[in-house]
Amino acid sequence: MAAEDTRHTGAFLAQLGLSRPLLSLHEHNEVERIPQILARLGEGAKVALVSDAGTPLLSDPGYRLVAAVAAAGFAVVPIPGACAAIAALSAAGLPTDRFTFEGFLPARGAKRRGRLAALAAESRTLVFYEAPHRVADALADLAAAFGAARPAVLARELTKLHESFYRDSLGALATAAGNDANMSRGEAVIIVAGAEVGEPDAAAASALVDRLLGALLPALPLSRAVDAIVEATGERRNAVYERALARKSAPPGDAGTDA
Repeated sequence: MAAEDTRHTGAFLAQLGLSRPLLSLHEHNEVERIPQILARLGEGAKVALVSDAGTPLLSDPGYRLVAAVAAAGFAVVPIPGACAAIAALSAAGLPTDRFTFEGFLPARGAKRRGRLAALAAESRTLVFYEAPHRVADALADLAAAFGAARPAVLARELTKLHESFYRDSLGALATAAGNDANMSRGEAVIIVAGAEVGEPDAAAASALVDRLLGALLPALPLSRAVDAIVEATGERRNAVYERALARKSAPPGDAGTDA
């Protein structure tokens, strides 16, 4: 049995009264484990791949192993189990006909804001994983990039004793997370409604550019911030660049609105 953490898996097996040979397989040793596992399969053994929680390969190790096993001609058999992204979607109450799984956002604030800027115009429901200590910051950056009014859901501790769902706008969730320590306890799934699709609204587009400038200019070089905003909004680069320059040179308190 290839396990992300043999201690966790061993304890789980012990609770079930089971004992199996365990081999660690995590993000730091996955490549070097592949020949060993292929050799075992070649001897006729069956190997189970398990992760600490959820489903292997979904923001967990395993895709390199699965690709190698399939390429070697061995069968790969999925066993359905808990998946935080799907569990959260099924109870969030946001559209599920089209969604995109983004996994974990970058840990560093500047990279996170740049990634969100690129996703601001995405019309599909967005699903993110987040570590407990970054939930409040992630929600604040989401509100800045997507707009405080965008509907969203924070789901934490799914399938566990303290499972909780918080349904509100991004702005309200960000404010609540700053005041409620419980919202930052346990692994979290953040689900955000996609951007509305319709005829271009010049005022709304301009407001979005303002919000993104406010979020990205303090964290990124001007040119990189402009590129991220152009990618996210489709606005003309020269126009965004001129607004960025004006904002950089404006006196404090006179840089336009971020609302």
